[in-house]
Parts: sequence; C-alpha cells; structure tokens
Amino acid sequence: MTSGLEPADAAVVKAQLGRPPRAAIGVAHRCPCGLPDVVKTKPRLDDGTPFPTLYYLTCPTAASAIGTLEASGLMREMTARLADDPELAEAYQRAHEAYLATRDEIEDVPEINGTSAGGMPRRVKCLHVLVGHALAAGPGVNPFGDEALELLGEWWRKGPCVKVDP
Repeated sequence: MTSGLEPADAAVVKAQLGRPPRAAIGVAHRCPCGLPDVVKTKPRLDDGTPFPTLYYLTCPTAASAIGTLEASGLMREMTARLADDPELAEAYQRAHEAYLATRDEIEDVPEINGTSAGGMPRRVKCLHVLVGHALAAGPGVNPFGDEALELLGEWWRKGPCVKVDP
C-alpha cells in the first residue's frame, strides 16, 4: 500500500490507527501537539475500491471524543435542523460542493461522483468525517464540523495521542 506521507508522519498515523494508512497522499491537518490528526486520501484505494472519504481523522483521542458526541444523539439533532434552517442547509450544501471539488482535483472516480461523505448534503451521518473536513479546510467551510469541533474542546490538552520515537 502506497502512502504519500513523509516516513515520520506515516509512522505516527500507523501508530494512531493501529495499521498503515490506506491511500494517504498527505497530512491535511496537524494537531496543536504537532502530530498529524487528519490525512488526505485518494478517492480510489490501491486495490481499485472507490473511497469517498477525502479527509480521514487519525487522532484516536479526537475520534473517541467524537464517538461520545455521536452517541449523544447529536447527529439526529443536526439533521433535523437542516429541515428547519435554510441558511444552515445552504452552508452544508456549500461544504458538500467544496468537498467534491477538492476530491475531484485529485482523481475523477465515476462510481462516487456527486457523493461526498459524512451524510452531506442532506443528513449528518458521521461527525468524524465532518470534523476532519473542518480541520483540513479551516473554519467556516463545514458548519457541522465546526460545531462539533467547538463541542470537543481541547482534546489535545493532555498531550500527544501516541508516543513516537525521535
């Protein structure tokens, strides 16, 4: 499996995930601790499988905290708000379009054309994806990713999620 990550980053991501990263082409965001926390992936895995998740959250500390948010019913609440708030729905649609545009710059994969990830643009299905998108793209791009990040607080506060040899 190929990786576009620098060897040190690939070692960190492997430690974070417990396996080598698949189809990673670079670090999309770094945690305030300095380690990668989101990798950018190719839209097609090395075995040919379409892979719509462009931004893959790798930090196990952040992933665990997001899992707690998901278990709280937050995604259901967020999805319901889409029907009641046209401005929010428009912003989420723009996030979907930005996600697709960035992924399509890497490679056109006809099997997933028009399909982003995380439930965009009609529902909230995976906060991990939305947070990864928000971290990689920056504030103001993915409204639900931004909201989830705010709810997470400073997940990195206790230090790096994995130990790495210098």
